Amino acid sequence: MTDSTPVPTLISSPSPSPSPSPVPAHVPAYVRTAPKAIRTDQDGPVLHVRLNPWGQDDTLDTTVLDDLITLLDELHERPDVRILTLSSLGSDFCLGADRGEYQEALAADPSGVGLRRIADKAHRLCQALENTHAVTIARLHGRVIGAGLALASFCDLRAGADTSRFRMPEVGIGLPPAWGGAMGRLVSEAGTSRIRELLLTCDVFDADTAHRIGLLHKTAPLDQLDKVVDSWIGPLARRSPEALVLTKRMMAGYARADRTADVSLLDSHLLAATLHQHTRG
Repeated sequence: MTDSTPVPTLISSPSPSPSPSPVPAHVPAYVRTAPKAIRTDQDGPVLHVRLNPWGQDDTLDTTVLDDLITLLDELHERPDVRILTLSSLGSDFCLGADRGEYQEALAADPSGVGLRRIADKAHRLCQALENTHAVTIARLHGRVIGAGLALASFCDLRAGADTSRFRMPEVGIGLPPAWGGAMGRLVSEAGTSRIRELLLTCDVFDADTAHRIGLLHKTAPLDQLDKVVDSWIGPLARRSPEALVLTKRMMAGYARADRTADVSLLDSHLLAATLHQHTRG
C-alpha cells in the first residue's frame, strides 16, 4: 500500500547550488566568511545559528551536517557561549534530509558504506546538540519535516510559529525512521503513544498539536516568535553557568534512562539496507 498524499517528504531531491549573493560590507567580519551552509552571529553569551543562509535550500545535506558538527565541537572550547539558538533563514525551518544525496552515495558505492557515513554524521550531530554545555533553543517556522523535526527535538527548548506544520513521513515513503537516532529522543519528549501514531499515519500536524504533546514548549504568531525566544534568553543569561550545565546533564541522564535499549547506532545500517533494497527494485 502506498501513501499518495501530496505532502513534503522527509527528504527532497537536490537542487543546483546557486552562487551566494554578495554580502554587504557593513555586515560584521565574523559573518562575512566564505559561503557555508550555516550562518552564525554572536551577541554576548548567545550564539545565533541559522540554517539556509542564502534562502535556497531547506534540506539537511552533508554540508549542513559538517558545519553544525564542527561548530558544536568548537563550543567545547567556548565557555563564553552559554545559549545557542537554531533557526532558518529560508521559508521553512527544514524539509528534511537530502534524498538525492542518499541516492548518489548509494550509486557510487552499492555496498552502502558511503550512505552509512552520511547517516552516522546525523547521529553525531544530534548527540553533540544534546550534549553541548550551551542551552539550545529551536525557533521553528513554516514546515518542519522529518529530519528537521528530529534535529529540533534535540534542542532543550522549542518555540514555533502558530502557522508551523509538522510531519514525520518516513513510513509513507518506505523508509525507517532512522535519522540521527531521534526515535528515542522523540519518544522521551512526547511519549510513545503519540509518536507511534504520527509515525505510522504520517499525518501532518499543526503547532497547537505539537505544543499539546510536548514537541513545542511555546507557540506564537510568527511576528512575535523572536519575543518568545528572547523571553527565554534573558533569564537564562542571568543564571549560574554551572547550574545550567549541571541541570542539562541531569535532565539528559534521566531522559536516557528511558532509552536503555537504545539501538540508534543501527540507524545508518537500517537506512542503507532499505534504500539498497529499493534500488534493486
